Amino acid sequence: MRFRLLLTAAVLIAAPLALPAADKRPMKVQDLFAFKRVASPQISPDGKAVVYQVTTVDLGANKSSTALWLAPTDGKTEPKQITDPKGKKDMNPRWSPDGTRVLFESTRSGAPQLWVLTVGEEPKPVTSISTGASNGTWAPDGKSVAFVSTVYPEFSEKPFPESDKLNKEKDEEIEKSPVKAKTFTKLFYRHWDDYVGDKRQHLFVCNLDGTDTRDITPGDRDANPTSSTFSSGDDFTFSPDGKYLVFTAVPDKDESWSTNYDICRVSVTNTSTKWECLTKDNKAADGGPKFSPDGKKLAWRAQKQAGYEADKWDILAADANPDGTLSGPPQNLTAARDVSANEFAWGAGGAVAFVADDSGSTSLFHVTPAGKIGEGIPYRNGSGGTAARQGHISALTASRGGDVWMHLFARMASPAQLAGVRFSVTDKNSTTSALAVLIPQNLSLLAELDLAKPESVKVKIEDGEMQMWVLKPPGFDASKKWPVAYLVHGGPQGAWEDAWSFRWNPQAWAAQGYVVVMPNPRGSTGFGQKFVDEITGDWGGKCYRDLMAGLDYVEKLPYVDKDRIGSAGGSFGGYMMNWFAVNDAAKRFKCLITHCSVWNFESMWGTTDELWFDEWEHGGLPWEKPGKYAEFSPHKKAGNMAKAKTPMLIIHNDLDFRCPIGQGHELFSALQRQGVPSRFVNFPDEGHWVLKPKNSEHWHKEVFAWLKKYVPPGPK
Repeated sequence: MRFRLLLTAAVLIAAPLALPAADKRPMKVQDLFAFKRVASPQISPDGKAVVYQVTTVDLGANKSSTALWLAPTDGKTEPKQITDPKGKKDMNPRWSPDGTRVLFESTRSGAPQLWVLTVGEEPKPVTSISTGASNGTWAPDGKSVAFVSTVYPEFSEKPFPESDKLNKEKDEEIEKSPVKAKTFTKLFYRHWDDYVGDKRQHLFVCNLDGTDTRDITPGDRDANPTSSTFSSGDDFTFSPDGKYLVFTAVPDKDESWSTNYDICRVSVTNTSTKWECLTKDNKAADGGPKFSPDGKKLAWRAQKQAGYEADKWDILAADANPDGTLSGPPQNLTAARDVSANEFAWGAGGAVAFVADDSGSTSLFHVTPAGKIGEGIPYRNGSGGTAARQGHISALTASRGGDVWMHLFARMASPAQLAGVRFSVTDKNSTTSALAVLIPQNLSLLAELDLAKPESVKVKIEDGEMQMWVLKPPGFDASKKWPVAYLVHGGPQGAWEDAWSFRWNPQAWAAQGYVVVMPNPRGSTGFGQKFVDEITGDWGGKCYRDLMAGLDYVEKLPYVDKDRIGSAGGSFGGYMMNWFAVNDAAKRFKCLITHCSVWNFESMWGTTDELWFDEWEHGGLPWEKPGKYAEFSPHKKAGNMAKAKTPMLIIHNDLDFRCPIGQGHELFSALQRQGVPSRFVNFPDEGHWVLKPKNSEHWHKEVFAWLKKYVPPGPK
């Protein structure tokens, strides 16, 4: 059967209530915490309703609460709150196969546990495991569920509840002991901001009333991705016959320096540490298995280059049996398009919809069973103008028939809202039609704020062009001269997109009185895999020159005061601040702000958590490639900072295991020793990001005060 997919209508995103410009006000940092944070939508099997979570931040109390909401997909009635977590968090909802109940994860009783809710009734607990339960997934018959729990592997082969009792006793013993020493016998003993120690993430299955709980992936191996890089949402699923779990398994050895994640299969009654691997021929990453609605195919994401976490993700699909085994070779559905697939869902007629970074935004693509990829679905600009693929799509979810897709949609001027499309397939074509935005909570606040529309510009670089976002401040007057905040994104395989962020929010920076510039240099995603690959082994090379080309462009803008330009970045962006500081770029900036950065590649390798990243980026181990680790390491050129003496604010956190705290200490020592104006802000209770509300508020105060001191805001 041949399919021809045509998108005939754009999705219309509801705009905030219009107020005269004179009545609007600049955004304040506190507004970031006033917005309701919408996440984790899940569409009902029949496509008529969507359940999702809404987080409310209490800045004064330094905490947040998350409740579940329900809305019809036709937008004809108002959304309603269906759980009251009483200051706790109800998260990650999942519909039962018959669409009558919702399984969710909640902290209302302490450690996360699974609860089940019939709409209109009080929720009931499902699990009470001492090590907590998360990521709940329904069995096809709706009688049992699977979940993740992090346990000590030495107890995992014992029957439940004996194993749970032993886990609880060991945790309590550690908690009560005055000795807090930690002992490690293998790598990956810590990750992001958490000491993993000897615990492992295992998959459990239990009845809906919590009985017959069993660990079906016992042993000293993780059965769920420990790195978010290799997760695309749901990482395990029941086979169509309900007798097996098919899941993303962490490498069985060399976990800290291997990307060989695999799709594995185990029986729901399994007690063995042996798992059947369905993707053993691929030594790179595989993950995110999803069965088609009819159960006849299995799709998953896969990479080709072992050890390279930023390799292109393709979607593979293969014929499958009811027990989850494959009955044919996989077909690469996305080979024809140079985009890297993120999350995906099965659509009508055997098509697959997926999200991918796309030229400074994200787009929702669709691909036929024959591998023909349709263009990304356009989103109108809210005023009936020309459709453009701008905005950020995430959290894709589809009805059982694949005829309705829901997702989150955000822009630089709007936090995530719910949107979606209807999709139907015939022999000749497909059509889409708009679904109403379902979440009105933030419209009144958005209507108050003077938020700028980002402008996308193209900058000539040495062998092509670079996309760059420019955001002008409230009250912008082109006849005057304005200061610039030049922001460099992290990754480095990432991108500034037309998206909303509660951490690095360009609207908050613009509201301080700055033109905000966000370049997407070499290494940025969404501009083809070659552009991504060109950062490898060359962090301070082409990417640096791209950023300088972007700065050249900015300095020539008639409304820019080139004597008032500051730059900031986190993670890789922080690395680039450090590279700026030791190179000629330093004298072009009045100040630099570096957050959780890389300063010394040589010490970074031995202290970071994910070794595969450094080893790929430098082509081997430090003693194998000492020249590559030294070539673009800022610490090797530290003496140059004394020339320009560009003031630098350092923010680095004790629980950052990706770019460990020592990087910040080394950098601050080098700055202070040479008399360079510098300030070190340390959050002992934060990791790579600053997430606690009061800490986040303090972070913004420090950053904007430093910027204001050396780059006075507002027009001249």
